[in-house]
Amino acid sequence: MKFHISKKSKISNARLGFIETEHGVVETPCLVTVATQATVKTLTSEEVQKAGSQILIANTFHLHIKPGEQFLKKAGGIHQFMNWKRPLMTDSGGFQVFSLGFGRDHGVGKILKGQKDLQIEYGHQPKNIKITQDGVYFNSPVDGRRLFIGPKESIKIQESIGADIIFAFDECTSPVANHEYTKKSLEKTHKWAQVCLKVHAASAKGSGGPRQALFGIVQGGKFKDLRIESAKFIGSLPFDGFGIGGEFGDDKTKMPKMLDWVIQELPEKKPRHLLGIGHLDDMEKIIKAGVDTFDCTAPTHYARRGVAFTSEGRLNMRQQKFLKKREPLDKNCVCEVCLNYKKDYICHLLRAGEITALRLITFHNLHYFNQYVANIRGKIRKGEI
Repeated sequence: MKFHISKKSKISNARLGFIETEHGVVETPCLVTVATQATVKTLTSEEVQKAGSQILIANTFHLHIKPGEQFLKKAGGIHQFMNWKRPLMTDSGGFQVFSLGFGRDHGVGKILKGQKDLQIEYGHQPKNIKITQDGVYFNSPVDGRRLFIGPKESIKIQESIGADIIFAFDECTSPVANHEYTKKSLEKTHKWAQVCLKVHAASAKGSGGPRQALFGIVQGGKFKDLRIESAKFIGSLPFDGFGIGGEFGDDKTKMPKMLDWVIQELPEKKPRHLLGIGHLDDMEKIIKAGVDTFDCTAPTHYARRGVAFTSEGRLNMRQQKFLKKREPLDKNCVCEVCLNYKKDYICHLLRAGEITALRLITFHNLHYFNQYVANIRGKIRKGEI
């Protein structure tokens, strides 16, 4: 993998660049489309590319459970398995340490929206997983069998899956974890990062050279001292790029400042990926902070609930009033859905329970998000951001 910065903003930390991989070039800043189980839900790989997606991210944990990485390896890797001809990332499974653990226990996400009286202290364990110094024991959500994933296992799974960019295994902490818990967690994440590098280097040596780029992940929660400590440590290691992970406290408006803590400590000439953040109102802020790539389920997640993102705002296309609207989802959009289908028809499909509606809105939303980022790239070129 090669990364080239083509332009730096004079009024923010935004930058334009190119990530060059074995499967093509990604123009940055860029939204990384989520393909959890080697698919973008409701769309074919050809449709995803037509909607403007440059790169996907698949989920290591879920692909390990089903079908199992051995099947992807036998198929020639994930690109051939799912007929995706462009670049692709896999996460490490570290997010599932949170989502299947304290996230599930407390019903919280990466940004806290309630339950501020909760606090996770050092020594606490989630109900359904066990976090140790060597890795994490999970119960499979498919058949209940006991699974173990540590840094070595995560890298081996990702190597078998065959993505262009893979991530080091980490613990993504909960937004209600206190400072002591987060500090101890960070020590594990840093130790695991070193193990991941050793395992990956040994594999690359055995295969005649690195085929996959390995990104380290900065953690530290909402705590400034821990974020800076993590960025300095992970940034000092020979990773090909860096992920910024974890939670961002209980106030999304603080996120740009938290990103600043991290980004100013990371090597400038390597790409930065923000894990799991990328709603429309996030994009300009995180790009101005210096983020190059970011992933988010919003365009597909909302589409499957009948919500279209448009220049008018979010539209709940299940509402009966849209049966009277003989017009495109978005008059300013030139995606194939807006050029060929109308609101009344899409509303009818949703209310009739027809799955075609989910495909149409997903395609539109994905195109809309990708175009939104393309417009931001245009603003950087013009010196407006």
